[in-house]
Amino acid sequence: MAWDEFVHGAKNATFLFYRDYMDYHAGRFHDHSLIIERDGAPLALLPANGSDEVLESHGGLTYGGLIVGDGMSTVLMEEVFTAVARYAANAGFLALFYKTVPAIYHRCPAEEDRYALFRAGAELVRRDVLSVLRPASGMPRQQRRRRALGKAVKAGLVVVEDTGLAAFWPILEALLETRHGTVPVHTLDEIETLHHRFPAQIRLFTARDEAAALQAGAVIYESPCVAHVQYMATTAAGRSNGALDLVLAHLIDDVFAAKPWFDFGISNEMDGRVLNEGLISFKEGFGARAVVHDFYRLDLAGYGA
Repeated sequence: MAWDEFVHGAKNATFLFYRDYMDYHAGRFHDHSLIIERDGAPLALLPANGSDEVLESHGGLTYGGLIVGDGMSTVLMEEVFTAVARYAANAGFLALFYKTVPAIYHRCPAEEDRYALFRAGAELVRRDVLSVLRPASGMPRQQRRRRALGKAVKAGLVVVEDTGLAAFWPILEALLETRHGTVPVHTLDEIETLHHRFPAQIRLFTARDEAAALQAGAVIYESPCVAHVQYMATTAAGRSNGALDLVLAHLIDDVFAAKPWFDFGISNEMDGRVLNEGLISFKEGFGARAVVHDFYRLDLAGYGA
């Protein structure tokens, strides 16, 4: 289909923008995605949904905004952005809520939208902090992380690529409930559906002991430029044995050693205003450092008709 074909060639897209990914939770969102065309040829896509009187970058996706090809220029983006704002205003929306795509996911520079947002007077309303590293950079790890890795090796733990999402999910759910009072964004049924649709992009790695007991695991979302830790969790025994350190070290040093970026994800809540210092310190212990992910709101008054 035309949407997926454009996503495939876009300079700032990942598999999250394919319709088979976006539509897995179609019942939760009133889809209002847009294709922006000129003379019948697509210039950009906007994965979006309508929420009350706001057109928002799709609420079921971590990141979003205008998906564009190599031909997108700064001047053309201003035209595209204005066309989107006018369309939204004429459709009855009062505001546009816009998620950017973090630059680490761009195949080549693609921040024309940020400049268009600035020129339009959009307000920065949320900023998340990602912890990322270049696997090949050789950033030193904290001694604490090296000690934990040594424990895992001494305990005889082994990391393998796994398909047992059903075995990992209760560990993840228990950890999120105990530590953060939350649940995974995806149910087990949803993540298994997505894994079936995207087996090369959604991958599970686990650490097991000599009795094959699962002690830690990480679900990775792999895109051309980034290996992103979508979920990670460990059991109590795994915590004592440094099992999660072993999983992450294996991913950084071996599986994704040639990947431009390894992304641990965010460590903040409340639209970026609350920082989980313990969690981000754990990630930075591997050598990760900050990249921000910005969210904007644009008042559409004056764009109509």
